[in-house]
Amino acid sequence: MGYQNFVGLDWSIIFTIVNTFILFLVLKKLLFKPVKSFMENRQIEVEKVFKEAEDAKSKAETLETQYMEKIAAAKSEAAEIVRDASKRAELRSEEIIQEAKKEADRIMDKASNEIAREKQKAVNEIKDDISDIAMMIASKVIKKDINSSDHETLIKEFIDNVGDTSWQN
Repeated sequence: MGYQNFVGLDWSIIFTIVNTFILFLVLKKLLFKPVKSFMENRQIEVEKVFKEAEDAKSKAETLETQYMEKIAAAKSEAAEIVRDASKRAELRSEEIIQEAKKEADRIMDKASNEIAREKQKAVNEIKDDISDIAMMIASKVIKKDINSSDHETLIKEFIDNVGDTSWQN
């Protein structure tokens, strides 16, 4: 029995092989294909996520570049605005200085004119005082009253002789 069972075909072995083959086909149909399909879909999904990540990274780099360009442009524009404001301030400063100089010149002219008027007024007052003193001295010396035409003549002579030259110091 030993030899025959060992070499002989046993239907149970064939049946087990056939069952294993059928099980393999069923598992292939029901399990391997869906798993393979699931794995392929998962691979496609992963690749899609990586592609989207690459696209997002590329877009972020583009946006960063644009942002940096805009910042540089804004800095340049700000510098230009500051330069323009400085120029306008400098021009306005020069205008104010010119106006102040004109005002100072006008005030100096006015003061000079006022000084000249006051000087003339003082000279006239001194001339009047001198003429009064001269009249008093003359009347005391002469011991008589001088009439007004003599008085005017004496004053004019005195002013012409003493006059403006001695008061122009």
